Amino acid sequence: MYLWIPVVGNILAVIIIPFVGDLSDKIGRRPLIIVGAIGSGLLSFVYLYAISTKNIPLAIAMSLLMWGAVYQGYNAIFPSFYPELFPTRTRVTAMAISQNVGTMITALLPALFAAVAPPGSSNIPLTIGALAFAVTLISAIAALSARETYRIHLKDLGDPRAIPVDKRDYDRMRMQAASGAGAPA
Repeated sequence: MYLWIPVVGNILAVIIIPFVGDLSDKIGRRPLIIVGAIGSGLLSFVYLYAISTKNIPLAIAMSLLMWGAVYQGYNAIFPSFYPELFPTRTRVTAMAISQNVGTMITALLPALFAAVAPPGSSNIPLTIGALAFAVTLISAIAALSARETYRIHLKDLGDPRAIPVDKRDYDRMRMQAASGAGAPA
């Protein structure tokens, strides 16, 4: 009956991702990753509450808002942000290792959640919501501690001493690239 929900969530994400990507080129990668992570973590409380009270319309709305929209602040940006943190020589390996270790750890979270708040426990939305929010806070703090990469020349990515391009020059180069004027023939 509810098979349409993931489809709508994916359509919503597909619509939002290009806008988030464009915004990351204007204001930076870190703010969007931070807002996406913390926003998703906060919405998890409402989502879990809706599930615990069997409020299906609220659960669907929170699911679409959390995963289809807010989470895209993180999801749309991490594929460019993570590799930009590493020098070209180690970029693919560093990205692959960090991504797979992170995926492995998050794959273990349902087992942790079940151990901490087994079915029938009281305050599951608060307990699991707090754990989920803690994970998103760790993610946001990690992004906050990383250097911003959106105005760094391609050749300088991964260099901690790289100096960002002046904002006006960056905006000019971005406009040229978007219009095709700066692209090679």
